Amino acid sequence: MKAFHAYDIRGVYNEDFNKEDVYKVGFFLPKLLKTNKILVGRDVRVSSPEIFEYLSRGITDAGADVYDIGLSTTPMVYWVTAKYDFMASVMITASHNSKEYNGLKVSRAKAKPVGYTTGLGELEEMMKGTITVSSHKGKIISFDKKADYIAFQKKYLPDNIDTLNLSIDCSNGMAALLIKDIIGSNHHYIFDTLDGTFPNHEANPLIPENIIDIQKAVIKNKSDLGIIFDGDADRVMFIDNAGKFISPDLMIAAMGNYFLKNNTEKVRVLQDIRSSKAVGEYLQKIGNVEMHTWKVGRAFAALKLAELDATFGGELAGHYYFKDFYYSDSGILAMLILVTVIANMKAKGISSSQLIKEIKAYANSGEINFRIEDKAGAMEAVKTYFENTEKVDKLMDFDGYRLEFADWWFNIRPSNTEPYLRLIVEARSEELLEDKVTKIKSIIADF
Repeated sequence: MKAFHAYDIRGVYNEDFNKEDVYKVGFFLPKLLKTNKILVGRDVRVSSPEIFEYLSRGITDAGADVYDIGLSTTPMVYWVTAKYDFMASVMITASHNSKEYNGLKVSRAKAKPVGYTTGLGELEEMMKGTITVSSHKGKIISFDKKADYIAFQKKYLPDNIDTLNLSIDCSNGMAALLIKDIIGSNHHYIFDTLDGTFPNHEANPLIPENIIDIQKAVIKNKSDLGIIFDGDADRVMFIDNAGKFISPDLMIAAMGNYFLKNNTEKVRVLQDIRSSKAVGEYLQKIGNVEMHTWKVGRAFAALKLAELDATFGGELAGHYYFKDFYYSDSGILAMLILVTVIANMKAKGISSSQLIKEIKAYANSGEINFRIEDKAGAMEAVKTYFENTEKVDKLMDFDGYRLEFADWWFNIRPSNTEPYLRLIVEARSEELLEDKVTKIKSIIADF
């Protein structure tokens, strides 16, 4: 089925998958995860109620119970899964994708992600089997834990948040369900009504046109920081006080000012393979850290954070993971931690743009995408060329390739969710960056 991917089940609803497929997912999920109760939450997309209906039919026909959490952010489902000891949960969402998409994010015990290699592939095979409805049909049980979740998040609310002038874009997505209950209404909000048609912009903060409104709001309101969430609020991104987008990996470094306060024991931190070298360099400057680099995506990052027992970590896509959040990612929790940092910096006379200027030490290309068929061939050609022409200081080969040299590095990797080859280059100077990007593009052009 086209909707099965490395991290989740997702696609254009009624094209890549339909209600019959959803029913089968529900029916075989209790067997896959060996449980008789499954927690289910959903976003506000137009197709989510129907998907919930057919997913629930499948689960209950298999003899298991549905614990219905109702409208929810994805991180709220993770938290309730782990907090209340569910062996399985499903969040109905397509995250940052446009309105015609929907999907299913599946987790097992302790909110550990179920990816294609850790269960979804097996589930896809099981769905080809025979369905025999259980003689003991399951029930749908209301399980509203919104108040408990808000209380947990508010523990991270800084005492000095009122010193900050914040502009917040909820993208008409699920952050709007919770955000005002957590940080209050006395901030500058835009697109803060739940609307699964996303009438103002797509709920993907990585696309430049989608952040124009929040950038304008920051300038208009003279805000210390701008905040924008994706559709299911598992990702968050930031705009500095000058209205400039902050590369999400740099905010991993900024978080060090929260987690590395007076630490004597070494703090483990996880970054993805695309992260700037500036992240580790800044963190090592301000505290006792042990940096780890791993694959892109929650299906890999959450498990690696737990394996390392790392304190926190993050990704270039705006996911931030926390040991105290069951090693899972939460956009709102990340916001609370970073707002604490910005408030404390403001008290010292340091603005968000000044903080980022201190962290950022390299010229960076941003993610460049190539739509090509022979992704593996192109990757090998780029790797081989630079291995033969320059001294490689470090090679990582677990998510595409990352090759590091004395004064620059690059990562080239195939997308796990889209038909693209992705490239990031970082260098000590803009001139060196331009030279290396031009050369790599010329090699890829042969493919």
